[in-house]
Parts: sequence; structure tokens; C-alpha cells
Amino acid sequence: MLLEEIIIYGVVFLFCGLVIYLYLRKQHKTSQLSEVKIEKAKLDGTFEPVSLHPVIDPYSCIKSGACIEACPEKDIIGIVNGRATLINASQCIGHGACFHACPVEAISLVIGTEKRGVDLPHVNQNFETNVPGIYIAGELGGMGLIKNSVEQGEAAVESMVKSGFKRDAAMYDLIIVGAGPAGISASLTAKKHNLNFLTLEQDSLGGTVFNFPRSKIVMTAPMNLPLHGKVKLFDTSKTELLGLWLPVLQKNNIVIQEHTKVEKIEMQPDGFEVITLKGESFKTKNVLLAIGRRGSPRKLGIPGETLEKVAYKILEPELVVGKRVMVVGGGDSAIEAALSLIDQNKVTLSYRSEAFSRLKPKNREKLDAAIQQQKLEVLLKSNLKKIEEDQVMITTEANPEPHPMENDLVLIFAGGELPTQFLEKAGVLITKRFGYTVKKHK
Repeated sequence: MLLEEIIIYGVVFLFCGLVIYLYLRKQHKTSQLSEVKIEKAKLDGTFEPVSLHPVIDPYSCIKSGACIEACPEKDIIGIVNGRATLINASQCIGHGACFHACPVEAISLVIGTEKRGVDLPHVNQNFETNVPGIYIAGELGGMGLIKNSVEQGEAAVESMVKSGFKRDAAMYDLIIVGAGPAGISASLTAKKHNLNFLTLEQDSLGGTVFNFPRSKIVMTAPMNLPLHGKVKLFDTSKTELLGLWLPVLQKNNIVIQEHTKVEKIEMQPDGFEVITLKGESFKTKNVLLAIGRRGSPRKLGIPGETLEKVAYKILEPELVVGKRVMVVGGGDSAIEAALSLIDQNKVTLSYRSEAFSRLKPKNREKLDAAIQQQKLEVLLKSNLKKIEEDQVMITTEANPEPHPMENDLVLIFAGGELPTQFLEKAGVLITKRFGYTVKKHK
């Protein structure tokens, strides 16, 4: 009997030991793999965060891996020495899925780092700025992406209504600037409260959607769209997203005034005057800014940049055929544009730096393959100097004097200009935040 018990306990002990050994070996391999990815991310320039990103409390983390499984972007977070850690932090676009998935609330969402600050406007818990009557929702306030922006657009208008402002039949109750997710949500909420409102968009509604930073829109939790109900998107294309916005707006008789860029907002004794680049003037009691952080495309400031053949985005690359195209820029947007055109056009990619950095891994792989297959000409350490009707003047490392290249189309991806001056002229205070927590568990 004693012998049987010894054998049974021995087998159980060996089995448990084997399970523990296999588990620890798996953890060690996982840790090694993550460390390799981190080193590669450092070499690729994608390790440091550039926008909203998760910060993990190492003392609370229980290495469940729920945050890794929940992340739609993948390889943003990994396990090293039994704890979750950032890998490709600059690739994080703030879904917040890891934040919600963590079972022990060990993750906070932070914008900026101790070294790299981010300019953020002063906004209180009601989404109102330091200027009473001017509200901000969405990416401009630090929290981007569709679900966050939709929630904030609705909440900002609800807060404005609860403030009990005095309505005036001679002016708008609210002017909404921007027709992205926050602006559309705000418009629907304003309609729900029967407000006299106007929504202005510097681009087109379709252009706004197609400027989103991913070809596929990923959401991991349902959102409530005012006057429509719950919507859940997963791996949704931009075209499908546009197919959601348009019917909702049409059903509620909401018309967006497109191609209307707001130049300035001036405070008046009884409200605000919103002045557009076209010279139009609108008076309103309240203003909601839902314009995002990119503002207007950054210009190169060179002769010929106003020619019709110059663009700062490309919505339908399949319609561009047989053209000599110059793409300017070294980020993901520039790479994606160039790659979308190489099968039917002669494409040259000009980048002023000596190497590409912070590219998504898939974009880097496709770029290398296109170069190797001689489908794409890449000119590093080059600068566009002048744009003409049928050519461009460019300098390169090999030829530092401006020289001509035949050209039919120029696409410029030099980033966007933050609307800092626009906000400051309206009286909104801007502060550079370092490692600012915008969302944490209570």
C-alpha cells in the first residue's frame, strides 16, 4: 500500500514537474522572441511611442497575455521575463483594446513620453476649453480613433446642452468644425436636441474618411451612434465606413457643408464669429472643434506647388494609369501611395533623409520587394526644388544641382501642420504634455 502511494505521488510529482518545465520553457522562448522583436524595433525606429500608447505597471501585471491577444495591430506588446512590455510602440494607434482586456487593470493609456512632449489644448471633463463656449472632441484633444471620437462628439454636445446656454434666433446654437467621427456624432446629437447647428468640413466627407491612417478600420467594442444605435465594426474598409455615415446623415436630413475651411474664430460679446477661407461669416453661441491633430497638409513651399497636378493624398490609385509620378515623403502614407501606383505607372519616391524609419513592417517588406524588382525608383537624400507642367526640378546626393525629371503627377506626404496657431488665435491654451495619462482604470 505504501509502495503504491509512493508510486502515485511520484507520478503526480513528475507530471507536475513536467508541466512546470514546459511552461517555463515556453515562457523563456516567448521572452527571447519578444527581445528579438524589441531589438529589431529599435533598429527600425518603431520602439519609441509617438502618440497615444499603453503604459504597463510591472508590479500589477500578472502576465495573462490578455492585452497581447486583444491588440488588433499585433506585436505592439510582448512578454519579456514574465511581464508585458512594449515592442513596436510607435505602431500603436490607440485602440485601447489592451486597456479594457487587462484583468488586473495594469494598463493606462498615455500620450507623449518623458522625453517627447505632445501639444494638447486645455479641455475639461465636459470637453470645454479654457474659452467658455469652445469645445474640443476627438483626436485633437488627445484621444483619437472612431469609438473614442464618436463618444466624445456626443458627450461634448450633451455637456453644452446641459450648460443651459441662452439661445438666440439670430445666430446658430452650434457650429461644428470637422466631419470626421467626432463631428458626425456631434451633428447627430445636435439634431437629437433640435439645435440650430451647422457642420463645416474643409475636405469632403469621403476625403475625411479616406484620410484615416489604416486601410482597414478595426474596432473591438460596439459604439453607440446617436440617432442610429449600436454599431460594431471589425476589419471594416473605409468604403464600408463611408457607407455607414452617409445613410445615417441622410436619414436625419443632416447636410455637411463641404470644402469649407475655417480660417479663424473670433469672440463676440454674445458668442463667436466663425470666418472661413472663402470669406463667409457665421455667428454662433458655441463652437465644437473636431478637426483632428493633422490640421492641413504641410506644404513644401516651392515654386509650382499650386499646379493642379500636385496633390497631398490619393483616394483612387487604380484610376491613375500611364503617368510619371513623383511621390515625396518617407512615412507609411508615402510608401503606401507609391506602392499602390507602381503596377500601372512609372513611380519615383523622393525622401530627404538617408534611410526610412518608423515604417510598418509590412510596408518595409513591400518596399524592399518593389525596389528589388525594379518597380520603384527611390531617391534618398533628395529634395524637390521646383514643379513645372511636365517636369520637376530635384537635387540628389549624386547630383546636388537642381536637374529636371519628366513628370505628370506629384504627390506630397510631408505630414500635417498642427492647428496650434489656429487654436491660440481663438484663445485656446496649448500645453506640451510629457507622459500625460488620458485614460486609466479607477
